[in-house]
Amino acid sequence: MADAINKVCVIGAGVMGAGIAAQVANAGVPVLLLDIVPKDGGDRDAVAKGAVAKMLKTEPAPFMSPAAARLVETGNIEDHLAKVAECDWIVEAVVERLDIKQSLYARLEELKRPGTAVSSNTSTIPLGHLVEGRSEQFKRDFLITHFFNPPRYMRLIEIVTSAETDEGVAAKVAQFVDHRMGKRIVRAKDTPGFIANRIGTYWLAVAINAAMDQGLTVEEADQIGGRPMGVPKTGIFGLIDLVGIDLMPLLAKSLSSTLPEGDAYFETIRPLPLIDRMIADGFTGRKGKGGFYRLDRKPDGSRAKQAIDLQTGEYRAEKKPERLSGRAEKDLAALVATPGKVGDYAWAILGPVLSYAAGLVGEAADDIVAIDDAMKLGYNWKFGPFELIDRLGPGKLAERLRAEGRPVPALLETAGDRPFYRVVDGKRQYLTTGGDYADVVRAEGVLLLEDIKLRSEPLLKNGSAALWDIGDGVVAFEFTGKMNALDEQVLSLLQKAIALVKSQYKALVVYNEGSNFSAGANLGLAMFAVNIAAWSEVEKLVVAGQQAYKALKYAPFPVVAAPAGMALGGGCEILLHADAIQAHAESYIGLVETGVGLIPGWGGNGELIDRLAKSPKMAKGPMPAVTKAFETISTAQVSRSAALAKELGYLRKDDGVTMNRDRLLADAKQKALSLVEGYQPPEKPVFRLPGAAGKVAFDGAVADFAKKGVATPYDVVVADRLARIVTGGDADLIDEVSEDQLLKLERSAFMESVRDARTQARIEHMLETGKPLRN
Repeated sequence: MADAINKVCVIGAGVMGAGIAAQVANAGVPVLLLDIVPKDGGDRDAVAKGAVAKMLKTEPAPFMSPAAARLVETGNIEDHLAKVAECDWIVEAVVERLDIKQSLYARLEELKRPGTAVSSNTSTIPLGHLVEGRSEQFKRDFLITHFFNPPRYMRLIEIVTSAETDEGVAAKVAQFVDHRMGKRIVRAKDTPGFIANRIGTYWLAVAINAAMDQGLTVEEADQIGGRPMGVPKTGIFGLIDLVGIDLMPLLAKSLSSTLPEGDAYFETIRPLPLIDRMIADGFTGRKGKGGFYRLDRKPDGSRAKQAIDLQTGEYRAEKKPERLSGRAEKDLAALVATPGKVGDYAWAILGPVLSYAAGLVGEAADDIVAIDDAMKLGYNWKFGPFELIDRLGPGKLAERLRAEGRPVPALLETAGDRPFYRVVDGKRQYLTTGGDYADVVRAEGVLLLEDIKLRSEPLLKNGSAALWDIGDGVVAFEFTGKMNALDEQVLSLLQKAIALVKSQYKALVVYNEGSNFSAGANLGLAMFAVNIAAWSEVEKLVVAGQQAYKALKYAPFPVVAAPAGMALGGGCEILLHADAIQAHAESYIGLVETGVGLIPGWGGNGELIDRLAKSPKMAKGPMPAVTKAFETISTAQVSRSAALAKELGYLRKDDGVTMNRDRLLADAKQKALSLVEGYQPPEKPVFRLPGAAGKVAFDGAVADFAKKGVATPYDVVVADRLARIVTGGDADLIDEVSEDQLLKLERSAFMESVRDARTQARIEHMLETGKPLRN
C-alpha cells in the first residue's frame, strides 16, 4: 500500500513541534517546519532554523541520524503558510491558547487542500472548542494527535476524533503514525487530559502530597512508589525532575480549568510553598539548577548527589533507605500490607490512583486496554492500572476502599473477585464494562511473541533460550536470560535449533521482546571461571560461540536477526552472522568488548571486515575496510539508531528498518520467507589483509591518541591485540587469509586479554557499577 502521506507540515517549532518534525524526518518523509517571525527583524526563519540546529546538538538526539535533518524544510508562518497546500498532513503544535489556535485554523482553512488532515497536538483543549466556527469540510479533516515528549522515544500517541471527523482522514493519519513514525495508537475520548496525562498528573499529585503528609524522604518515596509498582527507576520525584517541576502548576491550572466539577483531581490541589520556591529559584529539575535531586559540585571537581528535605527545603546528602523485604519488592499485595510507612505510602498511592483509573473507563476511554496501554507507553509503567489491580486482587481493592468509606467505582463492583484480564484458549481477554470478557485485539499485521506464548509451547527450551514456531514454517530463537546475556546454554540450544530447523522448517528469526536484544556474553559467568583459573572452560566458551555462530551463518536455510534496543558484543556478533537484519529503528548496535579490555571473540572482527569490504561505498584494497573496522571496534562504537548502524557498517544498505516495535517480528518473518526460495548459504570469505605494514600504521595512530591523553596505556595494549587480528598477523602482506585462520587469531587474542589482570579489573568494575573503568 502506497503511503497516503508524502509530505507533512508542522506548525510550531517548540520542543514538541520540532520533535514531531524530527520524527517525521526519521521516517524518511519531507517535513515543513514553520514558526513565527522573530521580533528582532533578522532572519525571518530564525525560529524554525534555530530549532533544527538545536536538535542536532541535543542529547538524547531527536534525529536518528544527522542526515535526517536534511528532510526538514524551515520557514515562517507569515511568508510560507501557503506551502501547506503541498502537504498531506498539517500538525499544529503552537502555544496552548485557544484564540491563537483558532486564528491559525482560520488561515489554514483558506490554504489547505480538502482532505488534507489537520491535527492539534494539544493535551488540554477539547476538540469541539478547537473547531468552533470552522467549515464542515475543516471539521471532517480535523482530529487531535497527542504525542508524548520526546516524540522520537515515546511510543504512545493518543488520537481523538469527533463525530464529524472523516474516518478515512483519521485512518490515513493513523496508518502513517503507526507504520512510519513507529507509534502505538490509543484511541482516547474528547475529555480533559485524555488518558495518560489525566491519570499521570493525578498520580504524581497524590504521590507528592502523601509523601509530604507522611513525612517521607524523597528517596523513600521513590523506593516505595518506584520499581515495586512497576514505575521506572526514577520513581516519583526523580520523574518530576526529569519532566520539569515547572510543568506541575501549569498542568494543575490546565486540568482544573477543564475537568468536571467533583472530579477527584480537585482534592489534590493545595498550596505547595516548597515547589513554588524551587521554581522561583530556578530549581526546576534536570533542565535547571537541580530539583528534588541535584549534583553538588565540589571545588576539586567531584560531584555528590543531594536530595531536598521536603520539610525544610534544604539540600542534604542523598540517603539510601533501608531495603524493602524481598516479598514487598515483588508482590504488590505484600507491599501494601507491609506495616508502617512502606505499606501506608504504597496504599496512599495505589488506593486513590487505581480507583480513579477504574472510574475513567467509558469517560476517557472505551475499555481498560486503552487505559493500560496509555500508562505503559506514555509513562513507562511496567503494568497498567488494571494489571496492577489484578496483582492486588480486584475484590480486595474494592473491599478496602469500602471499609475506608470511599466510593467503589462501578467497574470494580462489576468485576467482583474476577480478574480484569484472563487467558482462555490461548487468547488474552479483558473485562468489559458490561461484565463480559472480550479478546484483546492487536492492530492488523502485528505479530507478538507474547501472544504466541499464550497458545503454544516452545519447540526447544533451556534456562537461557527458547525456540518458538511463529507460523508458515518460520521459527523464532529467543534469548531469555537476564539482560538476554549469552552463555553456553544459549549456544547449545542454538546448535539444536539449527538441526531442528534444517529438518522441519523453512527459516529462522533471532528475536525477543525484552527491553534489549542482548547485552552480550554473560561476563559474570566468565569471571567466575577466571577467578578459579578455569582457562580451559573460558576457551571452550569462545570456541563454542565461534562454532555456533558459524553454524548459523552456513545453515541451509535463511536466518534473519531482528534486534531492538541494545545489541552489544556477542549480541552484535550474532547479527553480523545473519543473512539479513530487520532492525527496530531504536537499535543500539556495537562491538564493545574493548571497553572492558577484551577482543570480540565469536567471529565479529572478520564479519565486520567482510561486510565493510563488500559495501559499495568502501574504497578497494586491503586497508580501507580493515581501517574502518579497526576504528569502530577499538573505540567500541555503538550506533545510536539503526540508521547510524548502517553508517558504521553493522547493517548493510539493504537491511530493513522497522519503525514500530510491535511490527518487528512480522517484518522479520516476512523477510525470512522472502529469502527461502532458491536459498543457498553464503560462500566462506577469503580476506585480503594488510599484514605487518598495516599494523605499523595502526600502532602509530594509537600512539598518537595516547600522547593526546585520549587512549590510556592499557587501551594501547588492547588495540595492539586487535590490530594483530584485523591485519592478519605479522607477515609482510597477506593476500589470502581464511576465515578459520582469522578465528584462530581471534581466539588467541581473546585468551591473552582475559588472562590480563587489567582486563579482569575492568570487567569486575563493569559488573559492580555498570560503567567502564578507564585505567
